[in-house]
Amino acid sequence: MRLQRGLRKWAVTMTAASVAALGLVVGQSTAANAAVACDVTYTANQWGSGQGGFTASITLKNTGDPLTSWSLAFDFPTTGQKYTPSGWGANWAQSGTRVTATNMPWNGNLATGASTNIGFNGTWTGTNPSPAAFSVNNTTCGGTGPTTPSVVTSSSAVAVNEGGTATFTARLSSAPSSNVTVTTARTSGDTDLTVSSGASLTFTPSNWSTAQTVTLAAAQDSDTAAGTAAFSVGGTGVTGATVSATEVDDDATVEQSIIVSPTAVTVPEGSTGTYSVRLAAQPTSNVTVTSAAGSGDTNLTISSGASLTFTSANWNTAQTVTLAAAQDTDTANGSRTFTVASTGLTSRTVTATEADDDGGPNPTHVENPYAGATGYVNPNWSAKAAAEPGGSAVANTSTAVWMDRIAAIAGTSGAMGLRAHLDEAVRQDAANGSAPLTIQIVIYNLPNRDCSALASNGELLIAQNGFNRYKAEYIDPIAAIMRDSAYANLRIVTIIEPDSLPNLVTNLNAFEKCREANGAGGYRDGVRYALNQLHAITNVYTYIDAAHHAWLGWDSNFNPSVNLFHETVAGATAGVDSVDGFIVNTANTSATTEPYFTINSTVNGTSVRQSKWVDWNWYIDEQTFATALRNALVAKGFRQGLGMLIDTSRNGWGGSARPTGPSTSTILEDFVNQSRVDRRIHAGNWCNQSGAGMGTRPTASPAAGFDAYVWIKPPGESDGASRDIPNDEGKKFDRMCDPTYTGNSLNGNNMSGALPDAPLSGQWFSAQFRQLLANAYPPIN
Repeated sequence: MRLQRGLRKWAVTMTAASVAALGLVVGQSTAANAAVACDVTYTANQWGSGQGGFTASITLKNTGDPLTSWSLAFDFPTTGQKYTPSGWGANWAQSGTRVTATNMPWNGNLATGASTNIGFNGTWTGTNPSPAAFSVNNTTCGGTGPTTPSVVTSSSAVAVNEGGTATFTARLSSAPSSNVTVTTARTSGDTDLTVSSGASLTFTPSNWSTAQTVTLAAAQDSDTAAGTAAFSVGGTGVTGATVSATEVDDDATVEQSIIVSPTAVTVPEGSTGTYSVRLAAQPTSNVTVTSAAGSGDTNLTISSGASLTFTSANWNTAQTVTLAAAQDTDTANGSRTFTVASTGLTSRTVTATEADDDGGPNPTHVENPYAGATGYVNPNWSAKAAAEPGGSAVANTSTAVWMDRIAAIAGTSGAMGLRAHLDEAVRQDAANGSAPLTIQIVIYNLPNRDCSALASNGELLIAQNGFNRYKAEYIDPIAAIMRDSAYANLRIVTIIEPDSLPNLVTNLNAFEKCREANGAGGYRDGVRYALNQLHAITNVYTYIDAAHHAWLGWDSNFNPSVNLFHETVAGATAGVDSVDGFIVNTANTSATTEPYFTINSTVNGTSVRQSKWVDWNWYIDEQTFATALRNALVAKGFRQGLGMLIDTSRNGWGGSARPTGPSTSTILEDFVNQSRVDRRIHAGNWCNQSGAGMGTRPTASPAAGFDAYVWIKPPGESDGASRDIPNDEGKKFDRMCDPTYTGNSLNGNNMSGALPDAPLSGQWFSAQFRQLLANAYPPIN
């Protein structure tokens, strides 16, 4: 089953019950301040010679004041000892040699003299000695009081290339009793060495063991000395550390130089490729850098950026040179050298290679994966749709496959796994003639996923080794399957992590899980890792989720989102070239276009922006929002060929309630409400919306800058249960899915607009499918 739901700007206020449902530890500070005393018995049953596995059994006895919650911590004596992870009786996590175990809901209360038994499985190499010391709630068992946490850095010495950066990580050795701020500052040495980011890090009683990153920078200068500097890493209430940084001088005979990235570019035939140019140091006057074609395949030419001007203000901002490969009839992959030069500076060269798509066994990475292609039909969804009255009319429509948990990769009862879907896609591709086939896969399992809602919370938590599990158990297996040469002829479109980055713009203040997701091992790191692994596969296309107009359409959200998207993607291995585009309206119901009024419409001289529905937003539909977002992203540094997608699976809003023309009312609220085709009660409502209909069927290249309209949310799959339904899938009850819910301040205290009798998220919701079909626009006959 898939954990899908509409995205929104709005968040539901969490009650004490919902906090407990999320598994957050309450009462921790009370327990930490109690008179803690404890005894720990640790036994291990191991197997193997030189390396192997073991099962550890731990008896924790409380010999102090009664505890309402507890956190046990210890260090493995060797780096070869690992938690697998597989444990019981506690929430287990490992960072470096440090292992932590926090209580389960049923064993957090330990009266004086009470004991609990917990354990885990592990592996070892070399030797497998038992831990020497244990602590509970930051108090050493057998000790008299809390220990003082120490700052632990990944390295005590860092080399920083001149004009570049280098990083180290910092964490605490044990849990603090309250939040601790750790600052990094230069205490002596070369002033060219500075802290670029991470100068102030916050560690809490829950994230203390998660390593956070500090970036050091070395300024470009004209000397050839390799300076050093000492940096203190510490704060109040912790024992600090010292990191020594050494500047690695590039000894450039020309300190001012041209920096080109990458120096090898693949250009698909009939499409474009890019490289970026910037300067190494700030010039005293304007510098013109030119790119010129040299010897080689004349089909490869400079499309734009042949002459670039750098000033004392923009010298460090990368500018783009676009290369084009003409469409021809041969099957050769020619190459050509391009020279990047400026008067008085050492020139650079870029080698461009044409990637031919004329009948070869491995199609290249094209500009728009939807152009000229047929779409994959998911047999699981198709069978359910066809079984509904009239459903056969849409059962052969291409919808996305959601990889919403680790188990979905291999497949679950009644649902195909990733490899099975790709095998079926190969079969469909072979049956559709010469046209390529596009299959859409949703990557949706970040640690602390959907941090501001309950209906689609995920299985991984940042505080429980979630990022490492995300990499090793989720992204890596997906990439390994997609990399299989059996699927090289498919165009695999990946939709990267719905609901993630936009939450970091709007929901940090209200939700602790979002604040955790804003740090190390959170959404940025997860999205970058997914991009690094998937972008490297030639026939995989990456589109990042960008919410929708009713979430990010205000200036206060729009501009920070553009900055966040650029910051995140620029940090990936291939930078902005890591993404093919962005998608809006994923699993939501915002209209593609409002046909009967615009954001510039007025009523008696009053702008529609002042209406309750628009609420001072700058956009009223997804088409205008996506266009503006694309323009802003390109201006920020993304490539000119950036493509946008809109999920139109449930935003048709047809049926008898759909307006047939603009309102003639002279009252602002009436005009807007009578003119809008989006019939939701409030634009912040998202769950199983009553009155919604299927929208425009999947369409390639529907408008300039748009790669496609797509059906990412399969119609008929629930957004969330309309009541609390016990389950073993980790799916929570969100009141925005309850049709009796009267709302909150974030949706104007309006009704939720949700359909009744909805099943768990991802399960088939027949009543919803039938309504979506009946209200489809354009109508489905």
